[in-house]
Amino acid sequence: MGKLLVLTLLGAGLALIGERLVALRQRTNASREVRSVEPRSCHLIEGLENGSEDIDILPSGLAFISSGLKYPGMPSFAPDEPGQIFLMDLNEQNPRVQALNISGDFDKASFNPHGISTFIDEDQTVYLYVVNHPHMKSTVEKFKFEEQQHSLVHLKTIKHELFKSLNDIVVLGPEQFYATRDHYFTNFFLVLLEIILDLRWSHVVFYSPREVKVVAKGFSSANGITVSLDKKFIYTADVTAQNIHVLKKHENWDLTPVKVMHLGTLVDNLTVDPDTGDIWAGCHPNGMKLLVYNPEDPPGSEVLRIQNVLSEKPKISTEYANNGSVLQASTVASVYHGKLLIGTVFHKALYCLL
Repeated sequence: MGKLLVLTLLGAGLALIGERLVALRQRTNASREVRSVEPRSCHLIEGLENGSEDIDILPSGLAFISSGLKYPGMPSFAPDEPGQIFLMDLNEQNPRVQALNISGDFDKASFNPHGISTFIDEDQTVYLYVVNHPHMKSTVEKFKFEEQQHSLVHLKTIKHELFKSLNDIVVLGPEQFYATRDHYFTNFFLVLLEIILDLRWSHVVFYSPREVKVVAKGFSSANGITVSLDKKFIYTADVTAQNIHVLKKHENWDLTPVKVMHLGTLVDNLTVDPDTGDIWAGCHPNGMKLLVYNPEDPPGSEVLRIQNVLSEKPKISTEYANNGSVLQASTVASVYHGKLLIGTVFHKALYCLL
């Protein structure tokens, strides 16, 4: 009787895992191949060879780019080099990137930048907040941008017990921000189990010096996060659920769900067009190729634009798509007055004219 029970439980467990693996292939679009879509003029950005995971563009046209992310399960073309923040002036006729020098009491050797967000204070001082993974932990680093020196001054490291497996950040006030936690677990094998079982334990955290709390939960893997132009709504990508959540922001910083837009692709980082309010999303058309990297059949890239976000039928269009022959594993697309930057997890970056 005992052996029969063991065999029954084993069989049920294997059946569950088999069903979850099939579901995982569906959630990662494992059989999808992407068709090429390209704006009229695009070229790779010289100097960005090891990723450009997130991009934030100031109203002045200066673009901050995080590079060199080392992320568990993802390839890295420069595993022994620390991460960097690059600057690109989109007002120039032929924009080039420049690595920003970092000063202050900061361990540059362990710098592992992920999501980034800027905040401009009342006196026009620019602050850059960076999700950092030193030694595979999660912190938020606050920098002051010195434009004349083209440098960043490290001001402080923000830590909290809820800051585990942080992914992206959007700053809405002096040291007031939302951040996404893409996985509940931090152990690599438990993360794999979490992904396979689709536990939906991922969430969004709000931080201020006075209060830190979970404000939205139930995500498969909360990823990119940004804010609408009027600051009334928060947009959050759930990468393996292939959707974007629209959340209403309240005075106490709580978030309540408004709608969910299913996109049929694995949505990574989100940005908002400063001219139109449209969402631009860097996406992974085939997530399995990202999880199981093969340089002979690399992960492709895809950029979607979502117009009329709050309407009953938003307009969704593909603005860029490539099978990986030019750009691998796109994460972010950011626009500025007819110019488009597309970043990646570990590969290069693309500059396009729209």
